[in-house]
Amino acid sequence: MAVVVVFMPGGFPLLLAYIAARTLRARWREARMAARAHGRSLSVRDVVANLHFKDLIREARAAL
Repeated sequence: MAVVVVFMPGGFPLLLAYIAARTLRARWREARMAARAHGRSLSVRDVVANLHFKDLIREARAAL
């Protein structure tokens, strides 16, 4: 990943998009399971509202 960021033009935004997508997908899975357990419906707004910058940082460290 670091090589892509250094050598590819536009690599840093690509890395940020990848990390954001991974984080959003993981949070979506967790929220879907919780909603299913409580018998509620789930929307993208619920997932995005609970997304924090520290979650993105944690996912970035896990990805690299």
